[in-house]
Amino acid sequence: MTRILSRKQFLAGLSALGAGAALTGPGRGEVAAADRQAAQGVTEEAANFVVATRYEDLPPELIELGKKHILDAVGLAIAGEKAESGPIVRRYLGDLGVLTGPATILGTGLQAGPRFAAFANGVAIHADDFDDTQLAVAKDRVYGLLTHPTVPTLPAALAVSESLGRSGRDFMLAYHLGLEVTTKLAEAIAPRSYEGGFHSTSMCGVFGSAVCAGKLRGLDAKQLRNAFGAAGAEASGLRENFGTMTKPFQAGHGAEAGIVAVDLAALGWTAAEDIFEAKRGFFAAFGGGWDPGAIADKFGKPWSLLSPGVSIKPYPSGSLTHPAMDVMAALIAQHGIRAQDVAQVRVGTNRQMLNTLIHHRPKTGLQAKFSMEYCMAVLLVLGKAGLGQFQDDIVGRPDLQDMVGRVDFYNNPEADAAGADKMRSYVEVRAADGRTFSGQGDFARGSPQKPMSFDDEVGKFQGCAEFAGLPRSKADRIVTAVQNLETVADMRSVFPGMFV
Repeated sequence: MTRILSRKQFLAGLSALGAGAALTGPGRGEVAAADRQAAQGVTEEAANFVVATRYEDLPPELIELGKKHILDAVGLAIAGEKAESGPIVRRYLGDLGVLTGPATILGTGLQAGPRFAAFANGVAIHADDFDDTQLAVAKDRVYGLLTHPTVPTLPAALAVSESLGRSGRDFMLAYHLGLEVTTKLAEAIAPRSYEGGFHSTSMCGVFGSAVCAGKLRGLDAKQLRNAFGAAGAEASGLRENFGTMTKPFQAGHGAEAGIVAVDLAALGWTAAEDIFEAKRGFFAAFGGGWDPGAIADKFGKPWSLLSPGVSIKPYPSGSLTHPAMDVMAALIAQHGIRAQDVAQVRVGTNRQMLNTLIHHRPKTGLQAKFSMEYCMAVLLVLGKAGLGQFQDDIVGRPDLQDMVGRVDFYNNPEADAAGADKMRSYVEVRAADGRTFSGQGDFARGSPQKPMSFDDEVGKFQGCAEFAGLPRSKADRIVTAVQNLETVADMRSVFPGMFV
């Protein structure tokens, strides 16, 4: 059974722990000894795990799966530099005078110091909301709303690897450790955090960034705990910013801030060394509680990327739209449905999906990514939903806006009953002639239940590279480099000069 500590229970329990008393709460009974131990040492456990883990400890299947997610993020960074936020970020960094340094800003001919390159790459990877998505285990955790775990971690791992001349193995180890800590934190914090409006990608991802930078810089466990404390002061992000440039800003901030925390800790900076479990720490402040059973003695047991897995997106929109989009695409293909024949579309989901897909009449490409109505409309009207279909001028087309108005997005109690760990979506298309076509989906292509192969990911990467105008020869070289990362002696040899 999942054990969630309310804030009241948690604080009361901490004060009792010193005297060896049980951690209790109203209607809960005595908490197991394992929970009491977890409440005392999760930050220390995370730091020790990071310091002790070697590349040789990574399962071979984890390494190979990670390459798929790394290639995915690199392609998204290249494409993301073409988003409206790209030139703004580059001008911002130029005005700061920081466009000199050892770390690559992917998709550009620019380099910067590690923290600034990580910020730019984090923004770019998340700009199109096309990056990978953590899956939930417990039914009270929201599938697709835990984190986008690669976006705050890979930029940090890449930037620090390049700045220090680390190997491809060092880079992959740091990336996997950062992703593992990020995902375990997101799984453990109480669901109130997501429901209340915190953006978990940046809120949890700042610690993953610190893991990457700390591992590569060789911090010991005490230094890393101080880095976690400093990173906790930068943990942030609000879901109300979804559909604006500030959503990817939040991801980029998480990637940058973790590096800053490590840079300071390496110089002797101090912070709370129990920031995760402290009575005024991360879990209490952001979640109002947490589930020790989801994180205590769980790092690498199993690795989250292996189980329950992390989904690779088939469409550049919020992952909660994807099962319904797959169902709609299948209905169109099976029945030859044409937009002009559609009277109404109904999409029923759980309430958490309605709480996130908040743009019901989108006017911009960013808003359209968080609009179930638009995602249905664009498939019906244009027959595809790629990067080119989530641009402002396309979203504003009268025929698309008309179809958006015919889509009814509602809460279906049966979807609620299926659990928030699924994206249960009921799709019904009503034709003007009275015919009705319907389907149901829980998981989309790219999820562990319907995984993409590496070749599938290469196709997605090539599409991103083509969208950004990167020559095919250079795109092919990047694919080969990622496939053979374990043979790379110095990460500075991989990307510099690739984008000029």
